Amino acid sequence: MELHLYEQIYIYIVQEIKEGRLKEGDRVSSEKELAEKFGVSRITSKKALEKLADSGVIKRIQGKGSYVADGIIGGQEPKHYSEVRTTLVHEDDKRLIGFIIPNFSDEFGLQLLRSMEKRSAEHNYQLIIKRTCGDRDEEKRAIDLFIGLGIKGLIVTPIHGQHYNSELLRLVLDRFPIVLVDRYLKGIPVCSVYTDNQKAAMDLTRHLISKGHKKIAFLSPPEENTSTLEERLLGYTFAFTQEGMNLNKDYVLTNLKGTLPININGTAIERDKETVEHFLKQHPDVKAFVASEFLIATMLAQVINSMGKSLEEFEIVCFDSLNDYLGQPIFTHIKQDEKQMGELAVDMLISQLHGTAVPELNIIDHRMVVKNNR
Repeated sequence: MELHLYEQIYIYIVQEIKEGRLKEGDRVSSEKELAEKFGVSRITSKKALEKLADSGVIKRIQGKGSYVADGIIGGQEPKHYSEVRTTLVHEDDKRLIGFIIPNFSDEFGLQLLRSMEKRSAEHNYQLIIKRTCGDRDEEKRAIDLFIGLGIKGLIVTPIHGQHYNSELLRLVLDRFPIVLVDRYLKGIPVCSVYTDNQKAAMDLTRHLISKGHKKIAFLSPPEENTSTLEERLLGYTFAFTQEGMNLNKDYVLTNLKGTLPININGTAIERDKETVEHFLKQHPDVKAFVASEFLIATMLAQVINSMGKSLEEFEIVCFDSLNDYLGQPIFTHIKQDEKQMGELAVDMLISQLHGTAVPELNIIDHRMVVKNNR
């Protein structure tokens, strides 16, 4: 079986000691130096040094560095490759996989989480979860935490944003087992499991067009570098092209930030309401809306109601709607198959852990649930 990158660094240090290039008390290369030498992340080099310390090969002194342990030469001779490999396998025998997600709710994420936990248990793995609330630094800390806990693989729903997380990219380059769920990273070779958001948004927009609407607005958070939102905007746009209709770019609002996890309790929601109210006053003839998220759809409905307008005059469609008290969908919406998405994400990760190649792009079927207007 191919060695993990941190194991290669472990064995490299052991060989340096066995062949006399490192002696008792000598300073061992730092996490940064090893990361640069082997072209890996500092997470990987740190793990190698921690394993060396756990095995008694080196001693780590906070603020000073790592040094070859006393008595390691002649007395406690460093282990041979096969012995090192056996020790690493024994020490690293935790069956943990991690899941990092910005947020989850009843309309999307909760069923995904349940299916992933159940599927992980079926594979005899424990799933540990960290919610980042859409904070990039928190996402980095979560990755560091999970690697420190010795997880075997990682499932991630990356946060919205203009830049990819450097630690996540480094893990991909290190060939650490990773699966992205509900997202994919453009140009980055990593396994992803997600809905065809472009087709789903096209389905919603064409549904409104089929009902006679010609002026249809699109409401969303900023879509830059977030594949889910970019694809939904593209789907909305392409629906007009397919139907031979003109698209009015003034009807596209992609500056709504109140529903992002990091802002959900802040003032951004109130600013979004002001933005939407201004739009409704500026474009009173727009009666149909494609909302990229359920929370945006509900916020839009609240604004319409606060303006003294009847919701019966408008038609709102969205992704991942909840049901009302009678069990009927609040909005016509795209229903993503969270159960299959979660199960496949875990299956793809376990396959990687077993050394099996997996496809990069894995699309899960969706369906449109049409609201029954009573």
